[in-house]
Amino acid sequence: MKTEVIKAGHPIALNHAVDVLRHGGLVAFPTDTVYGLAALPFHADSVERLYIAKGRNSERAIAVLLGDVSQLSLVAGEMTGLAMRLAERFWPGPLTLIVPRLPTLPDVLTPNETVGVRIPDHPVALALLRMVGPLAVTSANLSGQENTTTAQEVMAQLKGRIHMVIDGGRISGGVPSTVVDCTGPRPVVLRQGPVKESEIELLSNL
Repeated sequence: MKTEVIKAGHPIALNHAVDVLRHGGLVAFPTDTVYGLAALPFHADSVERLYIAKGRNSERAIAVLLGDVSQLSLVAGEMTGLAMRLAERFWPGPLTLIVPRLPTLPDVLTPNETVGVRIPDHPVALALLRMVGPLAVTSANLSGQENTTTAQEVMAQLKGRIHMVIDGGRISGGVPSTVVDCTGPRPVVLRQGPVKESEIELLSNL
């Protein structure tokens, strides 16, 4: 497989990425945390390609990135008041919320009754997500290897395994998002990231 690299500012970059995704391909692009690797979340075959490309354990759920809060209804069920407060406070931003999933999502995306959702704070990511809709996104690296913050780092690990990379330059994040389970009476931090547990606790006490 040939992996194509296109600069984010190129006039056809986003339209080409949408076309690749809609034909079942995998596209890497910059986010506010690390470079992400995306597929359409409603197509089981496309999601399976994500696991294969990364060498990732298929029992580990893949999160869904959104371009806008209005896209939540396409992937998530009813969210708690706490989850909505966290979304209003930290989105767009580096916080993934674990919430009830819709049954229309394929089981390969998540083996649980929940799904991780996030709106990234990066203009390229937001533009792509608003064009194509929600995307199943995992970090653009081989499983167990270093996270990637440039298109060149993505190519070093995934060249020949994915279809396209949108080169948005070096991103300043480098740390994956904080992950919070919002399905219970209290928030549970599953992965510490840029959003601190103390910030989450403040909102949970409102």
